[in-house]
Amino acid sequence: MTEKFFLGLVGVIVAGISAQWLAWRLKFPSILLLLIFGIVAGPVTGLINPDELLGELLFPVVSLSVAIILFEGGLSLKFSDLKATGSVVHRLITTGALVSWFGAAAAAHYILGFDLPLAVLLGAILVVTGPTVIIPLLMHVRPSEKVASVLKWEGILIDPIGAVLAVLVYEAILAGQFHAVPELAIQGIIYTLYAGIGIGAAAAFFLVLMLKYYWVPDFLHNPVALLLVVCSFSISNLLQPESGFLAVTVMGALLSNQKSVAIKHIIEFKENLRVLLIAILFILLAARLSTDDLKLLTLGSFAFLVVLIAVVRPLSVLVSTFFSRLKWRERGFIAFIAPRGIVAAAVASVFAIRMVEAGYPQAEKLLPVTFMVIIGTVLFYGLGASAISRGFKVAQARPQGFFLLGAHSWAVTIAEAIKDAGYKVIVTDTNPSSVFFARMRGVSAYYGNGLSERIFMDVDMEGIGRLLALTPNDGINSLAVLRFNEVFDRSELYQLAPRKKEERAETKEVPKHLRGRFLFGADINYDYLSMRFASGAVLKKSRLTEEFDFEAFKERYKTAIPLFLIDEEGDIFVFTPETALRPRPGHTLISLVDRAEE
Repeated sequence: MTEKFFLGLVGVIVAGISAQWLAWRLKFPSILLLLIFGIVAGPVTGLINPDELLGELLFPVVSLSVAIILFEGGLSLKFSDLKATGSVVHRLITTGALVSWFGAAAAAHYILGFDLPLAVLLGAILVVTGPTVIIPLLMHVRPSEKVASVLKWEGILIDPIGAVLAVLVYEAILAGQFHAVPELAIQGIIYTLYAGIGIGAAAAFFLVLMLKYYWVPDFLHNPVALLLVVCSFSISNLLQPESGFLAVTVMGALLSNQKSVAIKHIIEFKENLRVLLIAILFILLAARLSTDDLKLLTLGSFAFLVVLIAVVRPLSVLVSTFFSRLKWRERGFIAFIAPRGIVAAAVASVFAIRMVEAGYPQAEKLLPVTFMVIIGTVLFYGLGASAISRGFKVAQARPQGFFLLGAHSWAVTIAEAIKDAGYKVIVTDTNPSSVFFARMRGVSAYYGNGLSERIFMDVDMEGIGRLLALTPNDGINSLAVLRFNEVFDRSELYQLAPRKKEERAETKEVPKHLRGRFLFGADINYDYLSMRFASGAVLKKSRLTEEFDFEAFKERYKTAIPLFLIDEEGDIFVFTPETALRPRPGHTLISLVDRAEE
């Protein structure tokens, strides 16, 4: 028995991580492959049987895991995002949730033939979307900042709401008070808000207090945070069933927005834990399906899916955004993004068993229909989101702007040249005089530490896709590369070469993933550029033609250092030692040239 348990547990982990790795390699929605791997491991081959593996521990483990995932989702929420979209988010998780609930319930009743109580329960389960599916989609599509904010907040906040609705409907059905569902829902949501917000806020406050006054050593920060997440989830659930999901979400959001202590290490730990938990949960829940469950799916099930995607979601968004300031293209994109994720799977798995045990007819269809909706929506939105974003023209083009770390005189000169060429540029420095100098030259400048936690909250990064680390401190430049790797593509992280030969030799031994690409040339460091600018060198913009090609340019400006290249389509590229840029007629060069050669 012990050996079978061990092999089953190993199989779940291997299948989960392998599915995510394969999804990354194929650039495919990871949840879709996780579901496929789970179905193959469960009903198809019988290699994994979650009920035998975990027994009565299965659903407590699922619930706690979902709580940790929602806590991590809360850590990604920034209240500043709500300045422009708060009213829309509020309506989506209230009015929009009601429309989704009633719409899905009506479709289940009339298309699937579910009895009204079971249809209302399924509608409540399918209200949720969830961060496990929304956030990867947003990272892949890169819609406008306003649209991304709306979808992220909705996806994280709607999970506890959907779970609470499902619990209330389930309890009303079993108690024979189905007619009182609206009244019970309102009452339950009020109790849930009190319990969830109160417990979540208390847990966040207590954790901040412990970190601020050093009551916990560094090596216990993550374990204590996890302990408080589990405790707040359990206590809140004791006060009001399923309010624990809201409690952990509130706890994460409050921690993310407080300024008293640094929590980056907690965020990173929870992000890594989330990846593992999602892999395990989807494998376990998908493996619980049986071949009999899959046989219950009919053409009506697929018609139900189409109605959810093409009617219910657009209607919900239309009602929620009717009086908003969102453009019609933004509203259209939001209307066609609503994949279901782990919370829907977990809640459906729990209630399907309970409804079958209670002898409720048709309850055996609840789980396969829910998984069909999850697979169908993930497949549709995962593969079609990019096309949808292009159709509604809400996806950000490849960001061409620059973020410059360092606002000394020649860094500002480079920023001016980038700005004059038509690209967004922001400089940052901890020296107020340098920041004032940049602003006087018409360059957007941020006064503060470019490595701080608040940089992405205080600075509008929309349209910015590159980092140029130009400070005289080589260590700070490398740290900036590591910091911005969370936001920018690694190929767009640049830093000056080290200032000393011995430092450069050591840097060559450092793996590339721990540093950025060297700017302009292997020997072009801070001291060299400072010397060139001090001796009178200037930045020159040169358009290449058939008569004045790159060879002619090099002959004319013998000491020139090409810095940037702009092609015919307006894309700008940075010269680096390993970049094989080939300037040709029609391109424009921004170069450093001696004044005498100008």
